[in-house]
Amino acid sequence: MIDAGGASVPDSRASVEAVYRSESRRILATLIRLLGDFDRAEEAMHDAFATAVERWERDGVPANPRAWIISAARFRSIDQARRNARLTDAADVVATHLHPEQDAESDAEVADDQLRLIFTCCHPALGLDAQVALTLREVCGLTTEEVARAFLTPATTIAQRIVRAKQKIRDARIPYQLPAVAELPRRLDAVLQAIYLVYNEGYSASSGDLLVRRDLSTEAIRLGRLLLSLMPESEVRGLLALMLLQESRRDARTGTDGDIVLLEAQDRSRWNGAMIREGIALVQESLASRRFGPYTLQAAIAAVHAEAARAADTDWAQIVALYDVLLRADDSPVIALNRAVALAMAESAEAGLAAIDAVFATGALEQYHLAHAARADLCRRLGRIAEARASYQRALELVRQAPERRFLERRLAEVSGGASAGG
Repeated sequence: MIDAGGASVPDSRASVEAVYRSESRRILATLIRLLGDFDRAEEAMHDAFATAVERWERDGVPANPRAWIISAARFRSIDQARRNARLTDAADVVATHLHPEQDAESDAEVADDQLRLIFTCCHPALGLDAQVALTLREVCGLTTEEVARAFLTPATTIAQRIVRAKQKIRDARIPYQLPAVAELPRRLDAVLQAIYLVYNEGYSASSGDLLVRRDLSTEAIRLGRLLLSLMPESEVRGLLALMLLQESRRDARTGTDGDIVLLEAQDRSRWNGAMIREGIALVQESLASRRFGPYTLQAAIAAVHAEAARAADTDWAQIVALYDVLLRADDSPVIALNRAVALAMAESAEAGLAAIDAVFATGALEQYHLAHAARADLCRRLGRIAEARASYQRALELVRQAPERRFLERRLAEVSGGASAGG
């Protein structure tokens, strides 16, 4: 049997799963607009997907699965409200949005819904950390544990932060709408941070069996493009450029076995030339504005890498200079770590190691596995084997991603074979 949408009935469960993966966050954004409540919208959406498993097996996959889920979730929410007498007023409110002829939300409406939700989550009435955490959880679908790893913060702390943010939105009756043009700049920093953290989770997953999560990186780039259409600001260009330039290397970052291929060993013919050209053009536009900030500077660093035909051609001195400027704009320990790695390439492993140790001396990054891995690599290059081994072991205690774990295990095995006690 073939339904109106062209899918066979036996494929219904796979179709539901595919729609959930590709559309659930957009559907949720629309439902939050329609129902006015995070938790009610999420519950209604999950019930609608559960219903779809049964209904699509019987009736076939609808021509517009997203609209079907939205409609089913609307009906579910109204039914639930009417069954509960104390929610009669809420049911009346929800009912005003229930117009069968409007079941098919347009792509433009869905895009607007996501931007509305991002800016709602990033309302200045919430603290910056709460804004970003709520956006990552509700707009982009990261788990609480994934959000916690992005913040290097315990999951219980993040969970409490998200609950309090939802309560604040509800109690303060913060509207689900795009802010006025004059209010946009106040929320931009949090929106940019949220989108970039989503991209980072897609570019290098914090846990799991895969190095990359293409769904998240693709979603972040899509949101970046939407934001640029709304706010053609230099830092929005810079963020989009940064994501495109990093994403251009995706296919070369893993081997056929899924293991990590380091930047210097990547086949640069596999880098995406179209993304590189678009990213560099955006960087140049942003730099020319002279109103750029941290995202544009990071994109400029990525552009230096992209412009090198071979790893040996990389202008590491320019990268260090860009990191120096970036640190003045954003004194982050992670940026300081990246500068230290670049310094090791531009000057010497000794200089890089001293810079990494200076970051550790501040008490920052002790729980960040990549910092220990970077230190281990420089110690390995300097022949300080005992220190390298200890740092690799510490990195392995912290890592949660399978490809990175395999890479670190191989490096630890290399330095453990024939290592001297004194290092």
